[in-house]
Amino acid sequence: MSKAWKKRQNSDPYVKRARDEGYRARAAFKLMELDDKDHFFRGARRVVDLGSAPGSWCQVARERMGPDAQLIALDLLAMDPIPGVDFIQGDFREDEILARLEALVDGQPVDLVLSDMAPNLSGIGPSDQARSIHLAELALAFANDWLKPQGTLVIKVFQGAGFDELLTDFRRSFKTVKVRKPAASRSESREVYLVGTGRR
Repeated sequence: MSKAWKKRQNSDPYVKRARDEGYRARAAFKLMELDDKDHFFRGARRVVDLGSAPGSWCQVARERMGPDAQLIALDLLAMDPIPGVDFIQGDFREDEILARLEALVDGQPVDLVLSDMAPNLSGIGPSDQARSIHLAELALAFANDWLKPQGTLVIKVFQGAGFDELLTDFRRSFKTVKVRKPAASRSESREVYLVGTGRR
């Protein structure tokens, strides 16, 4: 870890809030702001969180969903347990992992798909951007397979090469598409969130 990264973390008000309020990462506040605007947890009975580790989005989702709603989280990395969250470790592109997911939801479509997935950054801008867009495309394909017709997909993506094409695909897939930049997203970051509702 670089000294600059540590300094930024220590001076970041959202990092401090996350520690003070018991969230595993500052990303929790991004999801809160997105939901405050778009209300996608309202009435959601079955939710899938892709790229869930370390679990801050699951914490927020569990707080905002009804007590009987189902939350399934997937990640390549391990994630410490969270009450009320079914966690699957593995790659959701693999048949075995998808079969486990299908068993958990009893083959039923879901109301909401969340994806805060990001690639491990190599420092090579064009390569990192391409990998980010690819993960977003995978999340969109997953949602097209699993979302209810009136469901919502929320994904993180970085603006740059491939973004406009992804946005076009989003608009082909959903009746309503919004591009959001939460206050908790660092101003210097190119990350934005796409919120698509109502599958075409």
